[in-house]
Amino acid sequence: MQYTISKEKVRLHMKKHGITTQKELAEQLGLSKNQLSMLLSPNYNPIKSNALKLCETLDVSFDDIAEQMELDLGIDEQSSKKVIYKKGKKENQDDSNDFVEVRNIKPNKEYKVLELFAGAGGLGLGLEYAGFESIGNVEIDKHACNTLRKNRPSWNVIEEDIEQVTEKGIENYIDAPDVGELDLLSGGYPCQAFSYAGKKGGLQDARGTMFFHYAKILDKLKPKMFLAENVKGLVNHDGGNTLKTMLDVFSDIGYIVKWKVLRALDYDVAQKRERIVIVGIRKDLVNKEGLEYFFPKSYGYELTLKDILKDVPESVGTNYPESKKNVLDLVPPGGYWRDLPDEIAKDYMGKSYYSGGGRTGMARRLSWDEPSLTLTCSPAQKQTERCHPDETRPFTVREYARIQSFPDSWEFDCSTGNAYKQIGNAVPVNMAKAIGLSIVNTLNKLN
Repeated sequence: MQYTISKEKVRLHMKKHGITTQKELAEQLGLSKNQLSMLLSPNYNPIKSNALKLCETLDVSFDDIAEQMELDLGIDEQSSKKVIYKKGKKENQDDSNDFVEVRNIKPNKEYKVLELFAGAGGLGLGLEYAGFESIGNVEIDKHACNTLRKNRPSWNVIEEDIEQVTEKGIENYIDAPDVGELDLLSGGYPCQAFSYAGKKGGLQDARGTMFFHYAKILDKLKPKMFLAENVKGLVNHDGGNTLKTMLDVFSDIGYIVKWKVLRALDYDVAQKRERIVIVGIRKDLVNKEGLEYFFPKSYGYELTLKDILKDVPESVGTNYPESKKNVLDLVPPGGYWRDLPDEIAKDYMGKSYYSGGGRTGMARRLSWDEPSLTLTCSPAQKQTERCHPDETRPFTVREYARIQSFPDSWEFDCSTGNAYKQIGNAVPVNMAKAIGLSIVNTLNKLN
């Protein structure tokens, strides 16, 4: 029993949806061009062997047990608001009034920023590029603190548990400005569930979380603006209650808040990384000065790995065990486990093979003609593989750093594994710069 996908029928449906090229279709599906070509190949059977065995066992054809489903290409035919892809450029027609072009923005003065949960400095460095001077960087991880000190000896690196900082008072760690005078508080606190058992509401619901300490320091310093970034999953975490509580707390403390999920790909980063960005302006500045915040507008183009991985300095990196290398040798650029012979795929994936679609991160080899998938804390995890396009190996530390848009001069003086962790946890530097410039755009209106 053999099934194939009819190219002619696909072309008819493409025309119906206004899709003119296979490249455009691949982008709508979230596939590489190679993956789409494989899908449309006459030698490709879209029905995997376990489904065929089910048909054989029941003595039926696949059509007897299958239902036809409309192919969802992510296009709302009733809506004029859609994403347009053209020659590597992307234009999002939604919410254009919420964005501002930031590439020509210059700070009117050097603004001051205090960063909590500073990590390896991705956010801090991007804000520095945008025109902010650091007055303090709070971070508990000793290796990340070493990275900060090595690269920015002048920064006030506070290697301390945030709970201790809150308890002792942030003013004992920094040259504290008067209340209300700090320009920006920034940081990416971990996404944690709140306890609603007491139903006290507001900040009391957040006790025991890192957000609680961020909010306490925000309340104490009352900066003109704040920036909080987090994983995209925060949007739907605990049914949206986590984000709602955060927004309510920020409002109670005295801030007008906006949030959006932004793509690193829109800001000179060759990576499909998405983060929620939450920005607040103190209410008195909104009411008296008419301040308003706008998110950074997309640069209008997307970088690929071939754009950024040229002449990368040699550096350490991890290697695959021989058994894994032998499997990944069979995967073409842009491919993943479905490109493997069926028996090898079964053996490599184990139980995951029978869990159905998805799992495109397994046995994944990236392509020069696409951006990287989101980097993780380890470059060789089975579920989130990120194999080099040409060589069968993970990316080196310096390649990892390039993908996160760290400059080659930013050193990670630690073990290889810890370097990957620091880089994978970071905010991409160029994305942070774009966000920083959008905040400078607002602060400039005060000066």
